[in-house]
Amino acid sequence: MLSELDLALVNALQINPRAPWSLIGETLGVSAVTAARRWARLVANGDAWMTAYPGGDLAARMVLAFVEIDCSPGCLRQVSDTVAADEHAASVDYISGRRDLFVHVVATTLTEVSDYVVHRLAVLPGVAGIRTLISPRIFSEGSRWQVRAISQAQRAALSTRSPQQAPATAFDELNRALILALGADARASYAELAELLDVSASTVRRRLDALLATGALRLRCEVARSLSPSPVSMTLWLRVPPDRLEAATASLTTLPQVRMCAAVSGPANLLLIVWLRTQTDTVELESALVTRLPWLEIVDRAVILRQVKLMGRVLDGAGRESGRVPLDFWSPVRPRTAGAPAR
Repeated sequence: MLSELDLALVNALQINPRAPWSLIGETLGVSAVTAARRWARLVANGDAWMTAYPGGDLAARMVLAFVEIDCSPGCLRQVSDTVAADEHAASVDYISGRRDLFVHVVATTLTEVSDYVVHRLAVLPGVAGIRTLISPRIFSEGSRWQVRAISQAQRAALSTRSPQQAPATAFDELNRALILALGADARASYAELAELLDVSASTVRRRLDALLATGALRLRCEVARSLSPSPVSMTLWLRVPPDRLEAATASLTTLPQVRMCAAVSGPANLLLIVWLRTQTDTVELESALVTRLPWLEIVDRAVILRQVKLMGRVLDGAGRESGRVPLDFWSPVRPRTAGAPAR
């Protein structure tokens, strides 16, 4: 696992992703230079990273689907590596149970999701079966999860930011380019972003402030799962009465283990992804769930054996970052010629 200081640094960036190094260093009791240097080392090693992606109303206008893929014997690695190279496949996992791969697919419309499944997944050699679940609503996602390595006072110090009053702007190609640029480096300065996008630094500041103020942009600090205090990941498919869905999600999203909570189509109507300290914690968690919500039914569960890709970052066998695929969910789905590799 990472050192206490490194975990504290990750936690600080989860709370305030673009906080000045001076504030982070002061809060953690180290110099700004030390904080920046340790972060650079974590990034260089692939131990931690930051990304950016659409959120709020912008994300609500997109379509999220969870796709279960069955692979022919001996083809799992080939299929997973090819799927991970696709920009519409946000996350890809090896998973236990009745499916081999579990893919989070994001596109702008249901038609685009359908085209992706039919024309990019189904034609892949080694794909033996596909099942698709559409998610009409996300109640919680990974940007809210934290390693919880700093005190309440330190959290408060990092959260003392003036409320942003920037007006919302219509989403356009510049906002799209800005989100993609921040996906590569969420801590890039206004000047660096301005040079990259060929606009003024004041324009970048105004656009970025508006995206953050409206929630249209999510910044997220991640840590390699194997190096975190919660190295075990599990997916649960739950069924709750439709009239109790809101109450169930309000309760479930308060659990610190929860990474994602989303409504889904299918025999189960709720999907939960959790990070746990040990594999034995899965039994304790399930018991806690049905004790807290007696009318909740656990339809299925699966352990995530390996994360191949997490929100655009390609991961190695230890969960460290080894590459990046831009999360350009707005790009049109391009049909893949049968048998051809990914772009």
